[in-house]
Amino acid sequence: MTLRIGTRPSTLALAQSTLVAERLRSAGYDVELVEVSTSGDRSMVPVAELGVGVFVSALREALVSGQVDVAVHSYKDLPTAPDRRLHLAAVPPREDPRDALVARDGMVLGELPPGARVGTGAARRRAQLDALGLGIEVVPIRGNVDTRVGKVHSGELDAVVVAAAGLRRLGRIDEATELLDPLQMLPAPAQGALAVECRADDLELGRALALALDDEFTRAAVIAERAVLATLEAGCSAPVAALADVVSDWEPIAGPNGEEEDGRAVDRLSLRAVIGTTDGGLLRASVTGNMDDAEKLGAALAAELLDMGGFSALGEQLDREI
Repeated sequence: MTLRIGTRPSTLALAQSTLVAERLRSAGYDVELVEVSTSGDRSMVPVAELGVGVFVSALREALVSGQVDVAVHSYKDLPTAPDRRLHLAAVPPREDPRDALVARDGMVLGELPPGARVGTGAARRRAQLDALGLGIEVVPIRGNVDTRVGKVHSGELDAVVVAAAGLRRLGRIDEATELLDPLQMLPAPAQGALAVECRADDLELGRALALALDDEFTRAAVIAERAVLATLEAGCSAPVAALADVVSDWEPIAGPNGEEEDGRAVDRLSLRAVIGTTDGGLLRASVTGNMDDAEKLGAALAAELLDMGGFSALGEQLDREI
């Protein structure tokens, strides 16, 4: 049996799906890629106006109808609400989650002159760039990597901010003039991660995909990040950023009399999140906890941001975009 892998037709989506296909072939499966065009691929309208799930709905319908057996998505494009017809079978190891600057004359962010035009279509990038107070002009753009980077080469823009993962998967990371530290620019929840779905009733395939592709550390990290987004009830177009890292910690083990007798290394999640505010500021919060509590950690961090004023900040900005 040949596994039919559904993919968007963009160059980046094909590169991502090819990575999944190669890993499945290495595990002994016959696979083929099936291109499925989505409404997001066919329109240049801002994502906030197109609605939630514009890059995944057609792929999911192809999966449900039996046109394909597996669908590969950029995880950050998935709606936060689950689709009960489908099963998230695997989250492969994550690529670089950071944002990358591609600027003229090899400049880094701090070298851009006041008034420099920097392109991005993401509200959370715009909010964080504004908060840096560099005096640059943020210009809304859409399009694939070629289109965005091309605006720098043509002189239309001084720089663009794109996902480093996309540049790496396309073999173009050398075009980045700076990889932005998350302390400067926190990425979108699940940026750099892929989501591999199958039909919910295809239990055998789900187990096979998990065995061949799933990475427990990446899955835990993106579950925490996406829980922030879900609890805030914000979509991918909202000015929300989040990043979880798996960190090693030492857990002491108490002896029979309460004294520290021994210890063990444990993996924990360190989660950070940001919301952009209407006055050009940022609300920041962080939390550390057990990997098994990834969803609870994300929800708790979102609740902290809401207590700090995140509800009003998000509400005002989403109303303005609509």
